[in-house]
Amino acid sequence: MGYLLAFIRALLIIIIMSLMVLFYSLSLLFSKHTDQRAFRLRRNFCRIANTILNIHFEAKGSVTEQPALYVCNHRSFSDPMVLTLFLEAWVVAKAEIADMPIINKGAEITGIIYVKRDSVDSRKATRDAMIKNLQAGRNILVYPEGTTNDGKYILPYKKGTFKEAATHGFAVVPVCMEYAHIKDLWKDRGLFAQFFRQYSKWKTKVKLEFGPILRDTEGETMRLQAMEWTNQTIQSMHQNWGSNFDNDALPPSLLQT
Repeated sequence: MGYLLAFIRALLIIIIMSLMVLFYSLSLLFSKHTDQRAFRLRRNFCRIANTILNIHFEAKGSVTEQPALYVCNHRSFSDPMVLTLFLEAWVVAKAEIADMPIINKGAEITGIIYVKRDSVDSRKATRDAMIKNLQAGRNILVYPEGTTNDGKYILPYKKGTFKEAATHGFAVVPVCMEYAHIKDLWKDRGLFAQFFRQYSKWKTKVKLEFGPILRDTEGETMRLQAMEWTNQTIQSMHQNWGSNFDNDALPPSLLQT
């Protein structure tokens, strides 16, 4: 029954996404595309999708009024679907999304920056696009682990994002997002395999928290501050939550990251 539930959910989401992209595209014949219209489209889709998937979340903190670089730990493909309910931002995502029909169109409408993480040229182009958009007054959301992670604590954050933030004087805001169930953690599976694993459950429990605004002239200082805050928040979130992680496991030392 679980896989049947996941199939029905996937079908509903594909139909709704297709219709919303179609209607928005047709609306451009009469109204101009703007960030606010695009973000409203994304929020409406995410609200519907979260309802279909029966995602229950607890959220703490809030976004800053000034444009900022938001850095979040990465658990599953559905992370942005919860986070962008609260955050209007362009999302840095892997280039493979550009090859996914319907999903790619929705992502392009609502703001995405593609990156090929194994390409030096692509990473540089991504950083240039991040800088340009932040200077234009947009928020940027990036997952600096570079991949999803099924361990309790984060993988070392990539340094380039923080270096650019320090060089250009951008604010950095760490974000932490955690799931309660082991099936919600995505690693070494295809997108559809993970969808059926994750959403064959009746309910998905998520915790989300926005951290403090970080500013510094040294990118490494902000990187370590963001990592330390995120690991401490992960520990706090899972304490007595009945989740998939050991309550007694302590955050690792960041001295060698």
